[in-house]
Order: sequence, then structure tokens, then C-alpha cells
Amino acid sequence: MPSSDYKFQGWLGHDSSAVQGMMQWGEYKPKPWEETDVDIKVTHCGICGSDLHTLRSGWGPTDYPCCVGHEIVGNVVRVGSKAEGGFKVGDRVGVGAQNDSCQGRKGDCEMCTSGLENYCPKGNVGTYNGTYLNGGKSYGGYALYHRSPSHFVFKIPDAIPSAEAAPMLCAGVTTYTPLKHHGAGPGKTVGVIGLGGLGHFAVMWAKALKTDKVVAISRSSAKKEDALKLGADDFIATGEDADWDTKHASTLDIIICTVSSSSMPLMQYLSLLRFDGTFVQLGAPDEGLPTIVQFPLLFKRLKITGSAIGAPSVIMEMLQFAVDQKVKPWVEQISMKNANKAIVDMDAGKPRYRYVLYNE
Repeated sequence: MPSSDYKFQGWLGHDSSAVQGMMQWGEYKPKPWEETDVDIKVTHCGICGSDLHTLRSGWGPTDYPCCVGHEIVGNVVRVGSKAEGGFKVGDRVGVGAQNDSCQGRKGDCEMCTSGLENYCPKGNVGTYNGTYLNGGKSYGGYALYHRSPSHFVFKIPDAIPSAEAAPMLCAGVTTYTPLKHHGAGPGKTVGVIGLGGLGHFAVMWAKALKTDKVVAISRSSAKKEDALKLGADDFIATGEDADWDTKHASTLDIIICTVSSSSMPLMQYLSLLRFDGTFVQLGAPDEGLPTIVQFPLLFKRLKITGSAIGAPSVIMEMLQFAVDQKVKPWVEQISMKNANKAIVDMDAGKPRYRYVLYNE
């Protein structure tokens, strides 16, 4: 299908009021076409917390107008002559939070040549609010169509419905990657702080990786029943037990923190780790993290680290793992025409546990 047969239209944020449900539907110009590209007719797009941060310019000034959405699933409508992946028109594919990297085009890049494109320092392009190496601007999936370099497009396994595949492409891989990297599995105990879009994935992945014990950690017990259904073995409600940190001190090997708050009780969370434990921060609060007191790090040899999305090879691995282990996220589908209301509800913490927009 020639590119002139369809228009790139989507929900555009024109200023920070967009996060309050003020996005406007409009047409935009995608990146200039390259023969390594793939055009996708969007059927589904998950709503991520990153969308809200970007719409409000929380992580720095946003390049408005901006169309967010980086958990995209749809069908291929155009394939470049030099595209990777063997894609054909009609294939069901997905795109995650990264849309490009230098892939060696700007000289040697240790990250790209090592299969860690998500850490590329020379040409890392976000699926929205980014600038491609050819000068084009990236627009996300709250839209009818999406254009992406083929290296960052993935075939969706037949066994995964599109609405379930979409949130795997950001929330899913963002939690799967650090769990695998830090050795979650038999012999380990994993804590997951925050039971939202990312957190509910982290609980399911940790359980599917055969972790000895998975502990969900939240401010209240409101989500306890859900956590146990997702696979958690224990639950800590930090706002309901004044002694939670002492009762559970030195019981966890790995903590995955999905909370995006500058006021979270970080030092109490760290007290839950055993000697040589690892705390992985995934949430990115606009105001930054709380102050760290150094002595617990020194005396227990703790590690505080972070993790960013996942490389293309890891995304493909994760999708197959989800099929093999029958991991199924909890999603609620919402019509794309109701995207403004959906982001307001997302900001209010209403999803259980991922909203996915769909084009009717």
C-alpha cells in the first residue's frame, strides 16, 4: 500500500494541559521514509506512566505537539526494501519504547554491537518525543498509523492476543529484563514494590522464573488479593504496619521498585535486603529519588541500580517466555476515541492493571 493511501493522525498534546485530558486529534508528519522502515496500522496501544510524565513535561521540556504511546501492536501496511525481520504486509507486529539506535551508523557503539541497543549513547530514539538520525520527529501509538525502523519492530506470537501483547512491549520488558539480569529464580526471594502496570508484571515474571518466594509491597492491603492471584507468596502493607521494616528485615535478595515517588521510604525498603542484596529502581519520579544514607550500603554491601526497558533480543525472548509460561497481563481495553478520559483515569491510579487503547 503506498504511503499516500493513509494519513498519520493521532492524539496530540500541545502543552502540559494534555495530561489533564486535553489532547487534540490531529494530523502529523512522520519521520521521512527510509527503506529500512516499516509502517504499521495501529490496532492497540497500552497507556504507560511514561506517557503522563511526557505529556506534562515532567522529565524535561516536551517537544510539542507530541503523540505518546509506546506499547504498540498492529498490522504491517508497508515494508521497506531494506527492512529487517522478513516482514510482510498484514503481519501482526509490535513496537516498544525504543524506536531507533545508532546501530553502528555513527561509528563504533559498544552497546549496540553488544546487543544492548536500549543503552545506545549515540542515537537512542524514543518511540515518541525523540529525533531520528535522519532529523525526523518520533510520534507514538495513540494514533492510526506508526512508522518505525524495522530493527525495533517485532512479530507477535500467535498465542498472545494483541491487547495482552501491547503492555508487554514496555511494562513487560522493563520488569522482565532486570529480573533476568540479576538472577531471579530458584534460591532467590524477590520483593516487588508497587502493584501497578509494571509491578503486576514483575510479580508474574518472578513467579514464572521459579523464584522461591515473591513478596508484593504496597502502601495498603487494598491490592493484596490481586497480588496473591498474580502469584505473590506474601504481602507487605507499609502504611498499615508500623514495624513492617523490622519484621521483614534482611529477607529479600532482589527488590524491583516500580514506584515513581520522591517521598518513598527508600531506606526502609533497603533494610529488607539481605547481605549483597540488589535494589533495582524502575520508577522515574519527576523530582528525583529520596536522599540515601550510606551506612546500610557499606555494612551490607548492598547494590542500588536501575534498568531501562529492554533490547530487541530480550523483547523477543520475553514474548516467547510469556507463551511458554502462559503469562497473561491484566488489561482493560478502552476505545482510542476515549484516550483523554483514559489518561486522566490512569493518572488517578484507576487501572487494574493496564489500560490498552484500541482502534475501532
